[in-house]
Amino acid sequence: MLQETRIVLRNVGEINPVSVTDYRNRGGYEALRKALTMPQEDVIAEVEKSKLRGRGGAGFPTGKKWGFTLQAQSAQKYVICNADEGEPGTNKDRIILFNDPHSVLEGMAIAAWAIGADQGFLYLRFEYPYIFPILEEALANARAAGCLGKNIFGTDFNFDITVVSGGGAYVCGEETALIESIEGQRGEPRFKPPYPGSLGLYGKPTVVNNVETLANIPVILSKGGEWFSKIGVPSCTGTKVFTLCGNIAEKGVFEYPMGTNLRDIFETHGGVKDNKDLRGFMLGGQSGNLINASQIDLAMDIDSCQQAESVLGTGTIMVIDDYTDILDIVENIMQFFIEESCGKCTPCREGNIRIYEIIRRIKNGEGKMEDMILLEELAETMNIASLCGLGQNSSVAVITSLHNFRDEYIKAIERGRRA
Repeated sequence: MLQETRIVLRNVGEINPVSVTDYRNRGGYEALRKALTMPQEDVIAEVEKSKLRGRGGAGFPTGKKWGFTLQAQSAQKYVICNADEGEPGTNKDRIILFNDPHSVLEGMAIAAWAIGADQGFLYLRFEYPYIFPILEEALANARAAGCLGKNIFGTDFNFDITVVSGGGAYVCGEETALIESIEGQRGEPRFKPPYPGSLGLYGKPTVVNNVETLANIPVILSKGGEWFSKIGVPSCTGTKVFTLCGNIAEKGVFEYPMGTNLRDIFETHGGVKDNKDLRGFMLGGQSGNLINASQIDLAMDIDSCQQAESVLGTGTIMVIDDYTDILDIVENIMQFFIEESCGKCTPCREGNIRIYEIIRRIKNGEGKMEDMILLEELAETMNIASLCGLGQNSSVAVITSLHNFRDEYIKAIERGRRA
């Protein structure tokens, strides 16, 4: 049985979330104090030494992102926390912000010192209104204690944070669409390059990090990048917060080292509930992939998943039992992306609809074997030609279900022929 390694979730259930005193009694804000005695380049070097990679899904090296923004020439820079946790089935950021907001605020402040920013924005998911007052109270308490605001800890460093919320659009989880939303524009992705590190919020250099990424930063500064780099696997260090959902006996949010085997996580939390058989998993959320039961021995880190033509994504593990129709899952996913597409680019706007129509046709007994080829061609076109990650990844479930559950499609088409 696995034992959790709690770095990000270290304070969950241990403190009053809004209390600066409780947080500081467990070492909180000492990492920020330490960072303010270090040159900016040294702070970034420590993060680079940790090999921390973004926990929002893309997995880009955090230290490298900060380094690009530090080098950008501008008198004004920004730090943004991406708390727009719109991926269905993912609850990790909600748990972190609800139970330990100061770890994220401290991470943002350290990032701000490292890149030379004096203003931050925490972009909170629209569907999390109950977290808003917790963040506001935590911010007020941090300011009163001198941990945020003017002359932090008696230094000449000034940094404050504003909490903002969009309208509930999934696409605003993409960093440039999020920036557009903060600016008061329609949440649509920008063409890249330029990247936010050189031209971001209000045209200024901007670092955008996920909640989970930022919650790691105080620990890295406190214990050192080398300490952090020894957890997990060499190419993907530290821990990952996983959300277990679907037909599993023990649902919830749990933290394990990167590279932990999927089978071990599954069995530790009771396997399939109600003594049903395992059909497979949906990994990484709606934009993730579908794998079958035979693929269960998978190391859950960014690179191992990629090499196995899978995806770690946001760390969602949805368990699928043998009573569940894979085509039903794919149909629901495509319906979701039709509703969430911003419509800015044609491949995503039209492609999701066409794929949905083909899936419906197959389910209704009107499918043809050629439809499977057409589905792959549409998905490939969307992946290449869509403007942002939504369109590029919305058909991942279709492709992976065709590869890993091909017999489900064939059976549905043959049932239609016999009818």
